[in-house]
Amino acid sequence: MIYLRLFYEFFKTGLFAIGGGMATIPFLSEMGERTGWFSQALLADMLAVSESTPGPVGINMATYVGYTVGGVAGGVIATLGEITPSIICILIVAALLKSFRQSRIVENVLYGIRPASTGLISAAGIGVLWICMQGTSGQVLNWKGVALFALIWVLTNPVKQTRSLHPIVFIAFAAAVGIVFRFAEM
Repeated sequence: MIYLRLFYEFFKTGLFAIGGGMATIPFLSEMGERTGWFSQALLADMLAVSESTPGPVGINMATYVGYTVGGVAGGVIATLGEITPSIICILIVAALLKSFRQSRIVENVLYGIRPASTGLISAAGIGVLWICMQGTSGQVLNWKGVALFALIWVLTNPVKQTRSLHPIVFIAFAAAVGIVFRFAEM
């Protein structure tokens, strides 16, 4: 029964998350609260792992949650649930490509979807920011997260010498700082 539920939950997520993997975050947040499969803090950790591994974020998240809930089979089933709506849409669009190509209605629908996608991605960003900013152990603010964000922002924007570095350099730097903070119990 858990496998059917995994497929269903991620099918819904894949069906309504127009705009890419980051647009799945609000759906996953609500799913975690409703099912109890993961907490909001674990969602932030899953997002970090999914962002740093190859592949689309939404699919990586589905695989991660499915695996933690139902093992290898759960990971496969959740991933299939996530990608099935896209496959169905692609097959329909491919079958009707000639009539869609010049359709004013389709053009207007896609134009109308843009604000919804922007809203979903913005909600995801704000939700992740909120999780990262919350302090632990009675702190109001996570000063380490704020300091790391400020440092990486300065290195990627105003400082011209580091602006051309590959993003993996900054990901590795942030990971190293996180490891130091964790082991130093800062």
